[in-house]
Amino acid sequence: MSKILNLDDLIAKKQAEIEAKEGEDVELEGFYDLVIPPGTVKSIIYDLVDEFDLEPIIRKMPVKIANSEEREVLVLRGSLEQVQAAEKFLYDEMKSWLEGDSEDSKNPEKA
Repeated sequence: MSKILNLDDLIAKKQAEIEAKEGEDVELEGFYDLVIPPGTVKSIIYDLVDEFDLEPIIRKMPVKIANSEEREVLVLRGSLEQVQAAEKFLYDEMKSWLEGDSEDSKNPEKA
């Protein structure tokens, strides 16, 4: 039986890649975060990370809901060009999924 990967596995994989670069100073200057809306289809998130070589990170951010509390959200970090291209891809894929044009919307078990 094959293992089903989840977001924690994806984050751990990227974290291991970062830790493999021991001795390198990690600077945040020049990096941008793409906040992933809660409820985004998992297959789209996997595609974003793989196709645009983005780093998945969990950040605490204020969420404007009833009590305006801080919550953990998934962000994908990369260069400005990577994040801008990924953002366009994200919204195109979500629009397609919502309109029922994607394979994931026809087979919700993939999501």
